[in-house]
Amino acid sequence: MHKLFLTFLTILFITTIVAKKKKKLPNIIYIYADDMGYGELGSYGQQKIKTPNLDQLAREGILFTQHYTSAPVCAPARTMLMTGKHSGHAYIRGNYELGGFEDDKEGGQMPLPEGTFTIAKMLKNAGYSTGMIGKWGLGMNNTTGNPNKQGFDYYYGYLDQKQSHNFYPTHLWENGKWDTLNNPYFFVHRTIPANSPDSAFDHFKGKDYSITKMAEKTLSFIKANKNKPFFLYLPYTVPHISLQAPDEAVQEYIGQFDELPYYGDKGYAPCKYPLSTYAAMITYMDKQIGRIMALLKELNLDRNTLVMFSSDNGTTFDAGGIKAEYFKLTGGLRGRKQDLYEGGIRVPFIARWPGKIPGGKTSDLVFAQYDLLPTLAELTYAKAWPNDGISFLPALIGNNKQQKKHEFLYFEFPEKGGQVAIRMGNWKGVKSNMKSNLEATWEIYNLATDKYEAVNVAYKHPDLIKKFEEILKKEHQQAHIKEWEFIAPKFQDKD
Repeated sequence: MHKLFLTFLTILFITTIVAKKKKKLPNIIYIYADDMGYGELGSYGQQKIKTPNLDQLAREGILFTQHYTSAPVCAPARTMLMTGKHSGHAYIRGNYELGGFEDDKEGGQMPLPEGTFTIAKMLKNAGYSTGMIGKWGLGMNNTTGNPNKQGFDYYYGYLDQKQSHNFYPTHLWENGKWDTLNNPYFFVHRTIPANSPDSAFDHFKGKDYSITKMAEKTLSFIKANKNKPFFLYLPYTVPHISLQAPDEAVQEYIGQFDELPYYGDKGYAPCKYPLSTYAAMITYMDKQIGRIMALLKELNLDRNTLVMFSSDNGTTFDAGGIKAEYFKLTGGLRGRKQDLYEGGIRVPFIARWPGKIPGGKTSDLVFAQYDLLPTLAELTYAKAWPNDGISFLPALIGNNKQQKKHEFLYFEFPEKGGQVAIRMGNWKGVKSNMKSNLEATWEIYNLATDKYEAVNVAYKHPDLIKKFEEILKKEHQQAHIKEWEFIAPKFQDKD
């Protein structure tokens, strides 16, 4: 009897393994724009900037209207995306800069620590080839944050996000090695005199445009891994300023906008045609995405590849020549990058997977980027470590009745005075300037009737205030550095 039982268990185990192998694992491509707000794509209402390939992606897949980043700036958003932790639990909660802007002072940002569980590690363990091409911002080569130490078999691009302020850098990084580009060194954050000649603007250009280089590496990665499942994380640096794009791309827009030269007085590189260049950067990225989609079809990978597109945070503040209102980049939402109002954290999200995701669909599911890890775990039968997310796979593939929903989404952000936000159903609570006032009051908005957060109804809802306070106390874990702790300070000076 015992032998029969053991035989049964053996057969069951083998059958399970065989069944998993028969289920062909899909390729996964996650494209991550940089500082792209809710209203910057044609599929989200943009009228002036052309994004035909991403708009087609939306037509052939599903577009989400209530998707949130996990943090309103670069490094923490990327940390939470990779680890599935919200901002009350994540190791990195702000932009913690190391080193300087110059090549010889390149120091990156606070690195992910050794032992961090990432999406890349999870999928590598599940049999995937893993690649990251773009902007990392979570540690340099000589740190525990090295992408190769965080689960990526291959990486190419910017390790230091300060370097990514220049689209014509002297170098990018490839698996720990310096890849020299055909660009002269120049300091990107400087001004030039008003009414400067064209040659002064040409100083901020080179021959090797980083987006082009990264696109070429992307196509090579896909070709090299066409016969095995791959996960490709593409954190592009568009449309983060500086305003820089190839001349031929800018020419497509010159004459369409009423614009004046930008001379660098609000940071980042001067630009003769700032509005045309901003639009050109987005359209140029869109063209590179079109090249990816064409290659997938050429290699017959199209129907077995899940392609997703989102952004790390909302539209940037008015700097570097940006005029957000001119393009309606936030889609009318309140706030920008660094804000926990909707304009800082509600971002585009599009997914396409022919034969699996019904085309032309729109979803109002409320979810966040820390949900990606459990989603990919469910999709690939991978083992995931504890996280704060909920798989949104059912919503992706049209099984809406099986889709679990968050009781609430939690956000905290130590910069810009210290902020907290909670989304619970249609209700949104926001606290600001908590570093100077730990007793800061809640603002409360009903997003069902007031998605622009114009009318604070906190005085009507003491019950919600009480609930939000309970959530805040429950979800916040003390940060490991002084600069990020503003809710339950443990570094207070003692007499």
